[in-house]
Amino acid sequence: MNRIDDLLAKTSRTFALSIPLLPEPTRNELAIAYLLFRIADTLEDASDWPRQRQIEALERYVDLLDRPPGEDAAARAAELGRRWERERPIAHEGYLELLAETGTVWRELAGLSPAASEIVRRHTRRTTRGMAHYVARKQSGELRLDDLADLREYCYVVAGIVGELSTELFLLDRPELAASAGFLRQRAREFGEALQLVNILKDSRFDAGEGRRYLPLGVEPGEVFSLARHDLEIAAGYTNRIQAADGPRGIVAFCALPVRLAWATLDVVESRGPGAKISRRKVFSISRALDADLDAGRPAVPARQPAAVSG
Repeated sequence: MNRIDDLLAKTSRTFALSIPLLPEPTRNELAIAYLLFRIADTLEDASDWPRQRQIEALERYVDLLDRPPGEDAAARAAELGRRWERERPIAHEGYLELLAETGTVWRELAGLSPAASEIVRRHTRRTTRGMAHYVARKQSGELRLDDLADLREYCYVVAGIVGELSTELFLLDRPELAASAGFLRQRAREFGEALQLVNILKDSRFDAGEGRRYLPLGVEPGEVFSLARHDLEIAAGYTNRIQAADGPRGIVAFCALPVRLAWATLDVVESRGPGAKISRRKVFSISRALDADLDAGRPAVPARQPAAVSG
């Protein structure tokens, strides 16, 4: 797991904080799943490639995911990953390193239980196919979404599916969560959508410069902020339901931390504009407050967070 942890730290901020909170085997399963999704996302975001090259790479990735995990698949993954890394489709050094280590991630995937491996591969295939669809929609190097429904569908492809995958891994071999399975599955999509909408609002200026205009023309930003708040309240209910069902504390913390960080980020972006971030000190403060609430038996995520956030 050392190499997986290293790649996680180099390719994620929030998940590098939250995944280590999980109990095993979910911690290992979701770390590998995140990296597999991150590879697909890197191919989708490959702004230095022409559109057809992106689509071809995503299709090859789907083909790889269709193969049973094992040494043959790992060797093929390693070959593809090294080729992608040499072509430098993106400037981010951490993502390039991950591409080069695609074979390593595949070997770790082969070590998961059959049930967990099937969940991870199935959902990664779904998001990769969806990403290829949106890449194919690019015109003159830009992706433009049509309306709020189109934005929500895009969020489902890149993040709602992550919520569904995580939910299935949480439920795997945990009888204490069985009675809550329907509740959680019904809300998994909005959980992922919430976090993606906050990222889109935060990064909208940078993404537009890279040819990704996720905020549709004709949709007021206030509508997107309202939808993000609505989804974050659903995510709070999802998290608190796991807590109320006596689910593992690590799963509760894994869900609660990004939701609390997203609430804080949303407030900062709304007050300061795109590109604004919460400080490392604020991240630490939120993490400490979460630990204190869990220790005291208080809800992991309050139904509503304060409107003003400093830092």
